[in-house]
Amino acid sequence: MSAFAEMSAAWKARRSGTSFREMSGLARMEARWGLIFLSPWLFGFLVFTLIPMAASLYFSFTKFNLIHPEDMQFVGLANYVELFQDPFVRKSAWITLRYTLLSVPVGVIMPIGMAALLNVKSLAGKRIFTTLFFLPSVIPLISGIYAWQGFLNPRTGWLNLVLTPILVPLGVTPPDWLNSMVWIYPALIMVGLWGYGNAMLTTLAGMQGVPTEYYEAARVDGAGPLYRFLHITLPMISPVIFYNLVLSVIGHFQYFVIAWIFGGPNSDPGQATLFYNVYLYKEAFDRLNMGYGATLAWALFAFALTVTVLLFSTAKYWVYYAGEEGEE
Repeated sequence: MSAFAEMSAAWKARRSGTSFREMSGLARMEARWGLIFLSPWLFGFLVFTLIPMAASLYFSFTKFNLIHPEDMQFVGLANYVELFQDPFVRKSAWITLRYTLLSVPVGVIMPIGMAALLNVKSLAGKRIFTTLFFLPSVIPLISGIYAWQGFLNPRTGWLNLVLTPILVPLGVTPPDWLNSMVWIYPALIMVGLWGYGNAMLTTLAGMQGVPTEYYEAARVDGAGPLYRFLHITLPMISPVIFYNLVLSVIGHFQYFVIAWIFGGPNSDPGQATLFYNVYLYKEAFDRLNMGYGATLAWALFAFALTVTVLLFSTAKYWVYYAGEEGEE
């Protein structure tokens, strides 16, 4: 019996009103071993998650400098008041929200398109395409970002070397991907395509789990491929789409590494890459204002939690779970 099964049995006994002493000797031993096997995770969660969260919550009510921790002062809600008055908070939050609205649809649609392509039975070289689609997601992020910087370089990058002979005769200047406040966001979205391998695999698994009887019945009724995809495939994989959507939204709220490397310490071009997490990092670790940085982090947590709850509240209108009708 696995540790999870042992803990489940102990929990069921507890819910049924059976105390630990009233359990049989075997059940008590299983419960003890279950706790022993869970103890590394419990210790890690306590030391590396719960205690740091509680400490950061306390720091958010203080004026705390990392260099001089002995001068920490309790300031109450002053940091939260400053949060609503800080123009850089509004600016960075708007940049993050705008980029999220631009990038999340791409991050949801692209894995569906890649999975739909790989789900075609007659596709030649399916394993090769699967490997090529997934391979970028296992490449170290920093290495991939620097490779993209070279690829998007406006003078020597491969992309503009291809676009120049096409656009220049038409009187159009190739985009300045890295130095334009307009083109930097499409550039960041393209870099984001580099990591859609996991979402593609989960979507592909969802498509391959759709019962073939539905497609056969639809073919008998004369439904075409597009109709079958829109009215059978998409509803049946809607839980996977919802899963990828939630992860994508939360991930975009935490957007940092790519923006920091592309924009540098000054968030170039023109502070267009001053994402919320970049500003949080600058406050906490550049200016060493850890108290205000903790406040920014908890504000981000509250906003992300609110958006996630709103997304879950919409799930009942468009996410289909097989077996729900039968249960009712």
